[in-house]
Amino acid sequence: MSHTYFLSNQTLFLHLKTAKKGLMAVMYNSSLLPLFRCLITIFLQFVSVNSGHSPPLAPALYVFGDSLFDSGNNNLLPTLAKANYPPYGVNFPKGVTGRFTDGRTVADLIAEYLGLPYAPPSISIRSSVQLTGLNYASGVCGILPETGSVFGKCLNLDDQIHLFQKTVELNLVTHFGSKKDLSEYLSKSIFTFSIGNNDYINNYLLPLLYNSSKRYNPQQFSQLLVTNLSQGLKKLYELGARKMIVFELGPIGCMPYIKNKLKNSQGRCDEKANKLVWYYNNDLGSMLNELTSTLNGSTLVLGQVNSLGYDMIKNPSNYGLKDSSNSCCKSWLNGTLTCIPFQKPCPNTNPHFFWDAFHLTEAASVLIANACIHGSSVCRPVNLEGLLKI
Repeated sequence: MSHTYFLSNQTLFLHLKTAKKGLMAVMYNSSLLPLFRCLITIFLQFVSVNSGHSPPLAPALYVFGDSLFDSGNNNLLPTLAKANYPPYGVNFPKGVTGRFTDGRTVADLIAEYLGLPYAPPSISIRSSVQLTGLNYASGVCGILPETGSVFGKCLNLDDQIHLFQKTVELNLVTHFGSKKDLSEYLSKSIFTFSIGNNDYINNYLLPLLYNSSKRYNPQQFSQLLVTNLSQGLKKLYELGARKMIVFELGPIGCMPYIKNKLKNSQGRCDEKANKLVWYYNNDLGSMLNELTSTLNGSTLVLGQVNSLGYDMIKNPSNYGLKDSSNSCCKSWLNGTLTCIPFQKPCPNTNPHFFWDAFHLTEAASVLIANACIHGSSVCRPVNLEGLLKI
């Protein structure tokens, strides 16, 4: 969590045991009572400050997206796209969870900053009302319904928004009772998105499986994606969302999955693939600006991670990284797919940008999350700190 000082249960028990002995002494010597009261006050203040119970900066975090944000939804779906085995989760406190990385995702790091628990997979919650947020993200899925379908069932953008609607109508409305309280809760909550990567990787760039590249030129396909995403964001606004962070697509042409397939690439990025997402990111920024101006009371933040990610890959030493080309884990087909189960990854993940052929290491996610939370060049028009003040 974001709090750096905690009392372990064992330490707290020892302190309470000592306090009990002091109380017994006071019972036999009333002259010690004022001193003991003072000590108890100091002790309770210490526990209050260090127990990690300070109020969160936002009431909830709701997460939407693909495998960059998936916290385990795909574990419960009939799909081949899963990360429910080692070495995934090797650096995560709970080990293997279904996250497609070695540790925490950008969404997890945002939750920590907000003082909230990690948003659990939405389809794992059956009965209880989860007031601190949920994660609807699903690996291999995208904005378009057909994206990722060749791997099995996943949650596309429409599915994710429909699940959030059910969360509101079946759980939150009942819990809050009044529309005013629910509206206030949702308006202060943070909604974050990382989606669209698979619409290129597992759709547009697979002409033998999908006909999208034959039906649309790059600009038309970008407009199709952005239009569908815009409709989804409007739906969330109608349901009560007001503060949204939407991340750009990264430089997909630099992924080991793509560049390692190029002949004589010598580790260079596929700039044609990067150009595809440039169209999307450009359209995305314009769309978010338009929605912010038309949806009263909304603030839609653009997470400009493409240029940051590209610079991290091209100049890794500037960010404390050493390897920005290769997968940290041993992955299928000469490092172009996901991790091979139960194979040991690189001994130190921190210098690596890529965990497998698609996904970031926790170390890279930390750099991106910190830039969005505190920086001025990634999340615009305001960073997360500024968004919380609105």
